[in-house]
Amino acid sequence: MKIADVQVVGKPVVLATPAEVDALASRLWITFPDGYREFVTRLGEGVLGGSFVRIYPPWRIEKELPEWRRRINKHWFWDEGRELLPRERALECVIIGDTVNGDELVFHPTRPNRLFILPRDSARVFDAGGDLLAAVEWMCISGEL
Repeated sequence: MKIADVQVVGKPVVLATPAEVDALASRLWITFPDGYREFVTRLGEGVLGGSFVRIYPPWRIEKELPEWRRRINKHWFWDEGRELLPRERALECVIIGDTVNGDELVFHPTRPNRLFILPRDSARVFDAGGDLLAAVEWMCISGEL
């Protein structure tokens, strides 16, 4: 998939700036997955795959990350996926998107180009690919979510 192939529907597009992406990366001491910067600066906020996938802009990640980590810690149930993403590492992850069904797209700061899905209705963890567009494509066409 190419960025030019992606269409955003829903709310009016609000684009992130490269400076906003860089500033959050600096504050969190992370590198975002390949494709994230291009996605949020060219496509912005919106829903992809008809009405399915949402990629978070930097301000949403920063606002929601602490609460997301607390929630994941309290309600962890993905033990079938512990070989792929152990709980201890998942609690260090950064959420960068979700589906309208509640499945969550995350990455670990030490491996930004390995994205994972924490599905709402399964104890499995899915490997969603090595960059953001691959992950979005997987979420939209895999049939797993």
